[in-house]
Amino acid sequence: MYAIDFGTSNTVVTRWQPLKNQPEVLSLAGLSWQDSPNPSLIPSLVYAKSLDTVYCGQQVRDQGLDIPGDPRFFRNFKRGIGATVQGFLPEIDSQRITFEQVGTWFLERLWQQMVAQGESLTDLVLTVPVNSFEQYRQWLGTQVADWPCQRVQLLDEPTAAALGYQVTENQPILVFDFGGGTLDLSLIEPGKTTGLLLKWGDQLLKRRESRPRTAKVLAKVGRNLGGSDIDLWLAQALAQQFQIPRSYRLQKIAERIKIRLSSQESHQEPYLDEETFSTYELSCTRQQLQQLLAEQGFFAQLDGALQELTQQARQQGYVLGEVPRVLVVGGTSQLPAVRDWLTQKFSPRQLAWDKPFTAVAEGALYLGQSYEVKDYLYHGYGLRYWDHRQAQHNWQPIFPQGTPYPTQPYELVLGASVSNQLRIELIIGELGQTKDVTEVYFDGQSLVTRQGNSINAAVRPLNLEAQTLAPLEPPGAPGLDRVRIRLWVDAQRTLRVTVFDLLTKQTLTENQAVIDLR
Repeated sequence: MYAIDFGTSNTVVTRWQPLKNQPEVLSLAGLSWQDSPNPSLIPSLVYAKSLDTVYCGQQVRDQGLDIPGDPRFFRNFKRGIGATVQGFLPEIDSQRITFEQVGTWFLERLWQQMVAQGESLTDLVLTVPVNSFEQYRQWLGTQVADWPCQRVQLLDEPTAAALGYQVTENQPILVFDFGGGTLDLSLIEPGKTTGLLLKWGDQLLKRRESRPRTAKVLAKVGRNLGGSDIDLWLAQALAQQFQIPRSYRLQKIAERIKIRLSSQESHQEPYLDEETFSTYELSCTRQQLQQLLAEQGFFAQLDGALQELTQQARQQGYVLGEVPRVLVVGGTSQLPAVRDWLTQKFSPRQLAWDKPFTAVAEGALYLGQSYEVKDYLYHGYGLRYWDHRQAQHNWQPIFPQGTPYPTQPYELVLGASVSNQLRIELIIGELGQTKDVTEVYFDGQSLVTRQGNSINAAVRPLNLEAQTLAPLEPPGAPGLDRVRIRLWVDAQRTLRVTVFDLLTKQTLTENQAVIDLR
């Protein structure tokens, strides 16, 4: 079994070692960063010399291809995958490049090197940030569609981190995951035993001697905030202070300064302005960096994310200050400013720091060894309909953010949108956050997010072309209730539907898969 923690700045690949009965980090020749203090890391870098010749990981650095401003050099591209606005991307060999294409090159290169090293990938777990939209999850699924894996699973990065730290307390724990591109905070409840069977591919395994343990996600908060933002802010500050042009080369120097400030109070880097041939010593202290972070609202965002998670926990009767363990992962969590912030919020006995880079990839492997994960829908989902009053399409929420899955059926009655309607069609959308969210609360055992009636315009259709569910015979007419539909999300996060014709008293379709919410 293998796991890939595809990160914004770095990527980690792990495999299960059956002889030792534990995870181990896999080093990929040519791709892993051998000279770093953490040789298991694979830099998430891509250089496209042509459409057929692409370099990835440490190859890019070793060949000197991480050239500032080179349009064929890509970093931080994970953030753009699935994004509505792609920004400027170059043409290579007369083909417009997308972030999805860059991500495909990167994962394919990982796969090819794993196979070249004799690895047999029968089972694979891919980790994802908690705030990733379904387009990103669906994109991940398409990448591995042709890989000869018996089973592929997706797992939230904070949940994987909890499993990676092998927490033994039967109490909720907090996972603080701060990487190059995202901040994820999750309240996890580990250690609950169940009598469920584990499913591998099409085969259902016999009950294990030790029943699987369930890691339950109680609450989670995500932010698009990471180390790359700090690099950008510092580069902008240096450009303003020394009156030099902003560039990727300057941002790379800023990154080096940031890293050095993790182990020393001040650092300076030489800089040559290639236009004026002037030389500078770009310097910064820890105190200056902390002041810059405060000015950019960095700590305010940390406070806001923690406050949001605190509210969710309080609705369930938990106090974060009483959580026994706070698991800290991600490279950005190693910054002194972040560590100081954590020590102000939590006591030393709560904080665990020893696996910042490998906990996620190692923990993902436990999903198939002794754990099952119960989770809830991080995003809300809606059904598109025609609003006759406003003469435009609108969205009917069907599963709010925070609904545990498998869900209870959602039932509604629909009429025809136009005269002589010949078929029933559905378009499902992922609902963005609304500004009038009021509270998160528990109704029995279900976590529910109560939202206002208005839906934010940030709705992402998951099936751009309407999916035909059933024909109507005779055709439908507006103004009359025609069909009753039942929608639910199964244990595999697949949206399913049953359609009943109120006119003919017939079931038109039953338990039909509509779309995978991955």
